[in-house]
Amino acid sequence: MAATSGKIVQNVCVSQSHCYYQQNRQFHSQSQRAYFAPYMRNSLPSPPGKLAWNSNPSMQLRNLSKPNNDFIIQRNIHCNASASASASATAVPYLDKTDFLRLQNGSDIRGVAVDGVEGEPISLTEPVAEAIAAGFAAWLFERKKAAASQNLRVSIGHDSRISAKLLQNAISRGLAGAGLEVVQYGLASTPAMFNSTLTKDEAFLCPVDGSIMITASHLPFNRNGFKFFTNAGGLGKTDIKDVLERAADIYNQFTAESLANSERKASSSIKQVDYMNVYTSDLVKAVRKAAGSIEKPLGGFHIVVDAGNGAGGFFVKKVLEPLGAFTTGSQFFPPTGLFPNHIPNPEDKTAMRAITKAVLQSRADLGIIFDTDVDRSAAVDFQGREFNRNRLIALMAAIVLEEHPGTTIVTDSVTSDGLTTFIENKLGGKHHRFKRGYKNVIDEAIRLNSVGEESHLAIETSGHGALKENHWLDDGAYLMVKILNKLASVRASGMDGGSKVLTDLIEGLQEPALSLELRLKINQNHPDLKGGSFREYGETVLKQLEKSIGSDPNLRKAPVNYEGVRVSGYGGWFLLRLSLHDPVLPLNIEAPTKGDAVKLALAVLAAVKDFAGLDISALDKYLREAS
Repeated sequence: MAATSGKIVQNVCVSQSHCYYQQNRQFHSQSQRAYFAPYMRNSLPSPPGKLAWNSNPSMQLRNLSKPNNDFIIQRNIHCNASASASASATAVPYLDKTDFLRLQNGSDIRGVAVDGVEGEPISLTEPVAEAIAAGFAAWLFERKKAAASQNLRVSIGHDSRISAKLLQNAISRGLAGAGLEVVQYGLASTPAMFNSTLTKDEAFLCPVDGSIMITASHLPFNRNGFKFFTNAGGLGKTDIKDVLERAADIYNQFTAESLANSERKASSSIKQVDYMNVYTSDLVKAVRKAAGSIEKPLGGFHIVVDAGNGAGGFFVKKVLEPLGAFTTGSQFFPPTGLFPNHIPNPEDKTAMRAITKAVLQSRADLGIIFDTDVDRSAAVDFQGREFNRNRLIALMAAIVLEEHPGTTIVTDSVTSDGLTTFIENKLGGKHHRFKRGYKNVIDEAIRLNSVGEESHLAIETSGHGALKENHWLDDGAYLMVKILNKLASVRASGMDGGSKVLTDLIEGLQEPALSLELRLKINQNHPDLKGGSFREYGETVLKQLEKSIGSDPNLRKAPVNYEGVRVSGYGGWFLLRLSLHDPVLPLNIEAPTKGDAVKLALAVLAAVKDFAGLDISALDKYLREAS
C-alpha cells in the first residue's frame, strides 16, 4: 500500500463480490437508518458534528458534519425470483435475542464463522456481525455522549483467521452505517487494539473512541469472534450482553434497502492505518529505556519466536531485530488461519514442544511463543525449560517485586500452593489467589488498588497477564518485553549468562510432581436437574463436596477462597469449581505422588458420585488407570 505521510495508508473501497446472503424471504423497503434509532437506551443530545435524531417518524439518523469521501463495501445479495417479487419480509432469516446471547463468552463474543466442522453450523454470519457492530455503536454513543465533540471513531483489527476479512468488512458496514468513522488496521494484536484508545497521535487517527478486535484466540479455524475496548478497558459481561441485545433488535429490522444503504450512504470514509508500527515502536522504546538508552541492548542474544501462524510474527522484525537480537530459527510466521503447524496456544503441549525444539535446535538463549492474537505468551530458556503456567507467574512476580517490593500479585484460582510459598516467603510479596478469567483477575487487581492495597501484576496460568504500568492492558507481548528488559538491564550492568538469569530468578519454586485437570460434565437434559440450570446444579454439587470435607480429618478447606471448593491434604490440594461459561465442573489436582493424587481424587468421588446428572467418567477413568 502506498502511504500517505507514512501513516494513514489510504481511503478504501472494499468489495465482497464472492460472498452473498442466501434468503427465501421477501424484501420490503425501509431506510437503513431507521433500524438504529429505537436501540439507543436514552435520548441523546446532539453535539456538533455528531449524529442527531430528526423529527421524521421513522427516527432516521443524519450526520451533521461535513462528510468525507464516501466509501462502498459491496455485498452481493442473491435471492430467488419469488423472494424478490414481493415486499413483505425482512432481508435476513429471523433470529431472536436468545440466538444472539448464545454468542456471549464472558466478556467476549464468539461463534462459528465458516463451514468445515461437522455439527457446527455457522452462527456468526456477516449480517449478524453487522448488527453487532451497530449495537456497539449505539452502546458507544451513550457512553461517550458527555465528552463527544466530533464524530466518534472506532478502530478494527483482526488476527489470521480465514473469516477475518469478511467479518472486518461486515463490522465496518455496521459502524459506518451508524455514522461512525472507521479505521481498519488489518492484521493486528488484541493489545494493540486497546492501545489505540490510549495513543495520542492524530497522524495515526488516535486516540479512537472504541476498538474492536476480530479474534477467537486459540479456538479452531472455523471459529471467530469480537473483543471490544474503550480507553477504560475491555467491555465487561454486562456490557457485552447489552450490545448483543441491541444487535438482536437491529438485526430483525434489516431490509434489502437498509443493507444496501449501509454500503452506499455511509457518512464517513473508511481509512486504513498501519497502527502496529506505533504499538511496536513503544515496545522497542521500553526495552531501550530499561537498558539505559542503549540502541541495541539485545545485541548478541539469540532469541527465537514461534508465532503459530497467528498475528505474532511482527515481534521478530519489528521488536527483536531493531533491538539487535539474532532471530534465526524463528518459525511459523505466515498468518495462516488454518493453523497448519500447531494450535497457537501457550498452554498446548504440542505448541510448547514446538518452541522448545526450536530453541534447542537453534541453540538459542530464549524462545518466545504467542497465542493467535498475542494477548497470551510463554517462554523457554536455553536449556528448554518452559516458563509457562506457574513458572511464568513466578518469573513475572520476581521481576515485578524487584521493582515494587511487597506488592500483591493477583492470580487465578488454579495456581499452586508452591507458588504462594515462593511469592510470599522468598520474594516477600503477597499472593492473592482469585477467580479464573483474565478479566476477573485484572478487575480484582484494579479493585485492590482502589481500596489501598498495592498491586502491580494480574496474571493467569493461561498466560494472560497485565501490569499496572501498562494501563492494565492484557498483553502477551508486553510480558515478554518485561523479560527482555531483565536480560538487557543485566547485560548493561556488566553481567551476562544469557537466559540463565531468568532461570535463577525462579530458583526455589516448589513444583508438584503430579498435576492434572479432569472435566466433569453436567448433563443439562438429565431429570436430576429437575428443570433447573446447570449452574444451580453445579452449585449443589459444590455444597455437597464442602459438607463432606468437614468429616475427613486429613483434608482442610482453604481458609480464603473465591471460587469453587479448594482443599489441601495428603501433601497436595484439589480445586473443584464451576466453569465460567460451560456446563462443566473442572477438577484440578496437584500432589507429590500418584498415590496422594488418588487419595484426593477418591475424596472428590465419594462426595459427588450420587449426582446422576454429573458425568464422572473422566474421574473414574483416572482412578482406574492410576490404580
